[in-house]
Amino acid sequence: MKKKYFFPSFVIAAIILLTSSFYYLPYYVSKPGMAKELEPIIHVENGFDEKGNFMLTTVRMGKANIYSYTIAKFSKYQENFPIKAIRREDETDEEYNVRQLHLMDSSKFYAIETAYKKAGIPINYDYQGVFVLNVMPKMPADGKLKAGDRIFKVDEHEFESSAQFIEYVSSKKEGDKVKFKIERKNKISDVELSLKTVPQTGKVGVGIGLVDDKEIVVKPAVSIESKDIGGPSAGFMFSLEIYNQLIEEDLTRGYQIAGTGTIDSNGNVGKIGGIEQKIVAADKAGAEIFLAPNENGAPDSNYVAALETAKDIKSKMKIVPINTFDDAVTYLLDLKEK
Repeated sequence: MKKKYFFPSFVIAAIILLTSSFYYLPYYVSKPGMAKELEPIIHVENGFDEKGNFMLTTVRMGKANIYSYTIAKFSKYQENFPIKAIRREDETDEEYNVRQLHLMDSSKFYAIETAYKKAGIPINYDYQGVFVLNVMPKMPADGKLKAGDRIFKVDEHEFESSAQFIEYVSSKKEGDKVKFKIERKNKISDVELSLKTVPQTGKVGVGIGLVDDKEIVVKPAVSIESKDIGGPSAGFMFSLEIYNQLIEEDLTRGYQIAGTGTIDSNGNVGKIGGIEQKIVAADKAGAEIFLAPNENGAPDSNYVAALETAKDIKSKMKIVPINTFDDAVTYLLDLKEK
């Protein structure tokens, strides 16, 4: 008699398992990602070749279901994060993705700026408007503008910075109407909105978070194919790869060099998240050297965490503390060629 019920019970259990895999918990799971060679994705026009490789390192991040949450709970180098630790309050999935891609665009911008400055090559800037990062609920822009929209005219006026944009809009009164000319998915349209006082600032506006949308113009030209990689943590390694293609001397010295860190317009290397998972990824990819943000010797720096992780997984990688882009260049120039 028991055999009669085995098949139906198995089917029911399979359906429950399958259904529960699509039920997401209010957490994100992070795990080791990849270490990706940069030369194939960064191209400086007529740039120099290299014998070794610079590699960016990534963390895989995704929404947690009951299975991925449980696995991460018992895995040393996977971690669960509450949604509020990853996304801003009231931030939608679309706004989060747009913000991550913008952070990547910013990291590319600063990487190019840092590398060309170091190489002594002139830089120009092309301001294209403001870029919408998020839209505040119950404000005039709610339902009219979306994360990712580019606003390049206001009342037929063009501006040279987001500061000028904000100054123009906030000089008006509550209830005044403004007309935005926007670009969304390569289509141009006009959006007219009434201004309202923004509770957080006390100034009138339409209720959007924004940043400058500007392009850096350099010669020789450079392109970075980052595709769907988001976040700012590749900026430092981008800058090294770009600079290495600009100069004749090969900074890699024939080594496999991984690393991570943000970069700013002054060449400062900043802290990132997930350093432990990035060490695991770099080690699996065969990196020999890992450049880690040192945060000017802070006791809880990325460098300290990277050292501990490398020791724990018995990695043979040399972990190098880096505060600035110049620190990295100095270290690499002193390396014995392989």
